[in-house]
Amino acid sequence: MSDVDPRVAAAVEHLQRAALELIAAARNALDVAEDLARDPVPLQAMVETVLTTFAPGRAAEPPDTDDGSGSAPRIQRIRVD
Repeated sequence: MSDVDPRVAAAVEHLQRAALELIAAARNALDVAEDLARDPVPLQAMVETVLTTFAPGRAAEPPDTDDGSGSAPRIQRIRVD
C-alpha cells in the first residue's frame, strides 16, 4: 500500500469521529422520542407552557373544525390576527 497523505488521513479520522458523534446523537434523539411516545405528558406540559407564554389566551382554544357536515375538514383555515 502506498503512503497516505497525512492530511487525507487526518480528514478521514475527523470524518469518522463526526460520523460516530452523529450516530450517538441520533440514538439519544430516538431514546427521547421513545420516552415521549410511551409517556407524552411531559411534552404536552412543555407545549402548553410555551403556548401560554408566547400566545396567551390561545392555548385553550380548540380549532374551529365545524363546517356543518359533521366531519372534520381536510383543509383547516388558520386565522392570523
